[in-house]
Amino acid sequence: MMSDMDKNTRLNKFDKRRKTTKSITILLIVGAVLIVVILAFWLFGGGSNKSDNTVEEPLEESSQIIINDDSKSNDESKNSNTKEDKDATNEESDSPTIDDEEDTEIDNEKVKTEPAEPSDNNVEEAYAGDWKPVGTEQTGPHTTTYDEGTADREEMKQAVSVATGLATTDMIEWWYENGGDQKVIATVSDNAQTATYRVFLSWNDGEGWQPTKVEKLIENDRNNR
Repeated sequence: MMSDMDKNTRLNKFDKRRKTTKSITILLIVGAVLIVVILAFWLFGGGSNKSDNTVEEPLEESSQIIINDDSKSNDESKNSNTKEDKDATNEESDSPTIDDEEDTEIDNEKVKTEPAEPSDNNVEEAYAGDWKPVGTEQTGPHTTTYDEGTADREEMKQAVSVATGLATTDMIEWWYENGGDQKVIATVSDNAQTATYRVFLSWNDGEGWQPTKVEKLIENDRNNR
């Protein structure tokens, strides 16, 4: 009987020891898993936040750079526009001749003419008027130049256009000749050659060529030259 009791006691102790060992093993495993989880969270979770912060900082710095560039660009654009406005203002102030020429054209359209003495028998009609000088870009002492394409020749053509009413694009320039000191006589017609004019011009220093008399010719006496 005693032998069976001893045997049962030993078995009970062995079972308790085995259960205790098993519990300890489970606890160790659970503890190890928790440690691994904590370490993983600390390593990967904390590292991710740090990485995010590292990425965000350059973005903020980049945004600041872009803002600064925009500000600089706006300043440069503003300065450029200001300079262009000043240049445009200076050009307008330095180019009064354009407005003067427009005023001259308007004034010449209002010129009243009166009959004049014809210079020969080839004149159908002669008239004089108080036309204004057409303006000039020439400076310094003036020398009459008849060469085509020169400023003097172009300004003569403009004066002839004002006096006759012919457009410069609807004009054949047949002849220019010396009419005296700083004076020119021009013979022109329209492109269709339906009307021929002899125009007397006089030079005014600083103001350009001024028409003084126009003769409408019976026939073009310069087309055979």
